[in-house]
Amino acid sequence: MWVRNLPPLLRLARVGRARATLAGLAILAILLPLLVLAATFTLQRVAVGDQNARVDGVARAVAVQASDGRLSDPVRTSHGVLLVQVVTRASTPRVVAASPALMGRAPIAAFSPPSDGAPRNTTLCLHDGSIAPGCLIVVGIRAASVSRVPLTVYAAVPRPWLTETPIPVAVAGGLSLVLVGLTGWVTWRSAGRVLRPVGAFQAELAEFDGTEPTHRMRVDPDASDELSRLARTINGQLDRLERTVARQRQFASDASHELRTPVTGLRTRIEVALADPEDTDLVATLREALGDAERLHAIIDDLLALARLDSGTAPARAPLDLTGLVRAELEGRSSEVELRADLEDGVQVEVNRAQMCRVLVNLLSNAERYATETVEVSLRSEDGQAVLEVRDDGPGIDSADRERVFERFSRLDSARSRDHGGAGLGLPVAREVAVAHGGSLRVGPSDRGARLVLRLPLHEPPDDVTRGRPEHEVLRPPFAVPRWGEPGPLS
Repeated sequence: MWVRNLPPLLRLARVGRARATLAGLAILAILLPLLVLAATFTLQRVAVGDQNARVDGVARAVAVQASDGRLSDPVRTSHGVLLVQVVTRASTPRVVAASPALMGRAPIAAFSPPSDGAPRNTTLCLHDGSIAPGCLIVVGIRAASVSRVPLTVYAAVPRPWLTETPIPVAVAGGLSLVLVGLTGWVTWRSAGRVLRPVGAFQAELAEFDGTEPTHRMRVDPDASDELSRLARTINGQLDRLERTVARQRQFASDASHELRTPVTGLRTRIEVALADPEDTDLVATLREALGDAERLHAIIDDLLALARLDSGTAPARAPLDLTGLVRAELEGRSSEVELRADLEDGVQVEVNRAQMCRVLVNLLSNAERYATETVEVSLRSEDGQAVLEVRDDGPGIDSADRERVFERFSRLDSARSRDHGGAGLGLPVAREVAVAHGGSLRVGPSDRGARLVLRLPLHEPPDDVTRGRPEHEVLRPPFAVPRWGEPGPLS
């Protein structure tokens, strides 16, 4: 089903391309004006600062000349400062000397510099444009002549054109727009080039229609980019999906076959009894029908157990005296073979009691089904684990089949076959339960018969839980072991 949802990947790629472009443009549209304003402001400050420094230097030099009696008229200028006036500080200011550009003109400024001899600068805008087309940067500084007449030296230059015209801002704004457009175009093309393989990726994914489960993504074995890694991940998921589907199909086929046999037998016996009731032994027919019903019930019960285990739901666990559980089952079990037990006392595990009952019943029933005379059960603690072994003296299990017996509905080409009445689900259920509890169930080597070894982590109770309680009461809740063929909860 998920394959049918893959065609929108191309549209998603285009949306991602548009989003990448818009995100780039949005960021640039925010940052670029700030950068342009900062750059323009910095350039203006640098230009004005440079002009101020030049005017200040010329004003100081002229003030020194006036104080030394070396003042000339016209005033000699330098450093590109062409506007200089020396004015008396009186109620009616008078120009005593000026640069050639200001000869015969009235004072260009009337402000008084500080009395401590520090310069003062200001900006004056002359609207007639006779001296300069724009505004002037004017620096004034106090000076004294040899005649003790207080003087003020004014030096001025036109303000830099960067501060007098909107052209720099307009040019910067235009360049910003061009840069934004160019960035958007480059981002769109780059995103398209980067996302172009996604189109081919989507087209190949669209070929998955579910009819060919073996189809896989084509991947360059030497490629290590993101799409190649994604394709390998998808192929791995498809492998697992194919195995799961095949397993489910096989499970459904085997389950239907196993259910059909007792149902067919039950139906046949009932039809025969109905067709000729006079010659039918009703009691024998009912016994046989009950046997078919019990077998059907056991298969359904195992299927439900496997379904619950496959759901992945963690079972509720509690501390349990495994020794007491095994001993109670052996004492209450009626068997046609001899049951021998070697049980270590006080072996504690933390498990789901109902599930562990089912494991124990399945292991013992499997051993009794194939045993010739004896079934041996041993329990011990070893390396932090509870080790339960169930041995029988039957035909045993070949080394090549030691894993196959744990496959659901497995059929072995040996004496341990379905002829003994097993549905092929007992051992798979037992292993699933063991694994769910952090343990394992394996077929161990044996000189005679089969040897099944169950391992579970031991439970170590805290000291304050066991202190002061009789040993027979420690972690030994009451339990009821279900008989073979009886319903047993697996929750």
